[in-house]
This record gives sequence, C-alpha cells and structure tokens, in this order.
Amino acid sequence: MKILILGAGKMGSFFTDLLSFDHEVAVYDIDAKRLRFTYNCQRFTSMDEIESFCPELVINAVSLKYTLTVFDEIIPHLPPTCILSDISSVKTGFKEYYESTGMRYVSTHPMFGPTFANLGQLSTENAIIINEGDFMGRCFFKELYNGLELNICEYSFEEHDKTVAYSLSIPFISTFAFAAVMKHQDAPGTTFKRHMKIAQGVLSEDDCLLREILFNPYTKDQVSQICNEMRELIDIIDNRDEEHMQRYLTKIRANIK
Repeated sequence: MKILILGAGKMGSFFTDLLSFDHEVAVYDIDAKRLRFTYNCQRFTSMDEIESFCPELVINAVSLKYTLTVFDEIIPHLPPTCILSDISSVKTGFKEYYESTGMRYVSTHPMFGPTFANLGQLSTENAIIINEGDFMGRCFFKELYNGLELNICEYSFEEHDKTVAYSLSIPFISTFAFAAVMKHQDAPGTTFKRHMKIAQGVLSEDDCLLREILFNPYTKDQVSQICNEMRELIDIIDNRDEEHMQRYLTKIRANIK
C-alpha cells in the first residue's frame, strides 16, 4: 500500500519505521530538517510531491492543533479513494469533519508514547480504534496493532474522548499538582523519587500533547472530582478525624484493587 505520513515528529517517525519495510511510504513535513532522520521512505515538502505520489492511505501524525488544518491543505491533492486517518489523542469534532469531506476515514489512538513506552516491546500497551468510519481502514490498523501485540479496544468518537479524559488527564493533573508544590530535597525518600521520575517524564512531553489532554472537553469533570477529594481530605486533616480517615483509606484502596 502507498502510505503518506504527515509530520516527522516522534509518532510520525515511529509509524514510518514501522511501515516502511512492508509498504511504500512517504513522509511530508514543511520543515525539511525534521526529515533528516527518516529512512527507507520518500521525503516530501511540497503538495506537488504528494499529488504525484497518489497515496492510498494518509496517517496524520501532526499535533492536534494542526490536524484538521493540514487535512484541509492536502485533501485537494489526494485521490478521491484515499483513506484519511489520524492518531490524535482528542477527537472532538473529528467525526463531523470527516463526514463533511466525503472521503473514507479511520481514526485510531495508540495509547503510548516515546517517554515511557518501550517502542520495541509494546505487548503491555493499548490502542484504541474508533468503531466508526471505513471498514477496510479499521482492518488495516487492527492488523497493524495486532502485529505489535497491542491490546485493542474499540470505541466511538465520544467514548474515546471520555476514556482519554479519565486515563490520561487524571495522572497528568496529579503530576502537575506534585510539580507545582515541588521543593528541593537533600534526602528524598523512595516514594518521592518515584513520583519525581514520573513527573519528569510527563513534563518532558511536548507542550502540545499536554494541552491536548487538558483541553479535552471531558477533562474538567475529572479535575472537579480531584478537587472534591482534596477538600474531603483537608477536612479530615483539619479535624484529625481518625474514623473518617480510616473510611477514606478503605475507599481509595478499593479503587486500586
């Protein structure tokens, strides 16, 4: 299959490496310097090159902020049978956009990134495939992700965003809170050092990704729940209420079984 990957960032490069030995792959990026480290693929910086390539599948791996804008730019240069796809972490409005194009589409979300995941061994990681859109496009990504031994879940666009708001925004927000009150420690304990390592990893992510997760329309509810829990905990501490504390510990332990 002739596959065009949009964006030569971390995930764009990952998909290029993954697909380039079994498919005819081209990578498009407006910044030619970002294409220096791609290999076994064609490198495009112009729309004319995309048009001549005539891709059968497009994988949009640019930041969420630019995903739909880049689609708008390249669609006039694609054959009408080409399948559009994205790997965005938030998909609000994507279904309506795809349907407005009149083109085939498939949407997925690899639930891992270069910071913590071992890209050479992904059997413990997950991927979401949106159960709407082109059947053959979904089959392609299902086969691809199965080959990586990923655990695959299928959700609607709305279910996806709700899931991401829960599974990503909660640890991100917790990390932000930890980092916001951070002070230098001369003799940090084991727990502190583990939290610090997580915080350093999360905050080394691209700022665009962090914004994507936090601006998910379902994230605010998760933040509100955390605030409610903190208010309860402050009340327990203020009153030195041992019975309430015991009930609280029992409750939260049950959540992580």
